Amino acid sequence: MMQRRCVSSRTPWEEQNAYSRVVRVGPFVYVSGTTASDASGTIQSPNDAYEQTAYILRKIETALQSVDATLEHVVRTTVYVTNMEDFPHVSRAHKEFFDAIRPANTLLEISRLATPEMLVEIAVDAVVHDET
Repeated sequence: MMQRRCVSSRTPWEEQNAYSRVVRVGPFVYVSGTTASDASGTIQSPNDAYEQTAYILRKIETALQSVDATLEHVVRTTVYVTNMEDFPHVSRAHKEFFDAIRPANTLLEISRLATPEMLVEIAVDAVVHDET
């Protein structure tokens, strides 16, 4: 039976909604939808989709490290934007983090996120392979 590891970033939303920031089961890693909010809930770069995306991807990188994974293990990204006109800015940041990795990607425009200042939300899936 594969061990299940759940890691929390200790934000109030995880406790309120009963979810984990990252879950690892065997080699499979799932990072919950991540926004540009800091630990206190303050939205970073409220009007800048590029900066929000870069902030989010750094948060995801930290979440992956908490279960012994890296961005190189990411096989899928799912990106939600509230305005498709932000696509070039979101895409530029995504490319900076994943240019050499090339995960599968889905981009969706949605009507809104939890707060109006949130422009982007990203979830990722990863697979950690033992190289033995």
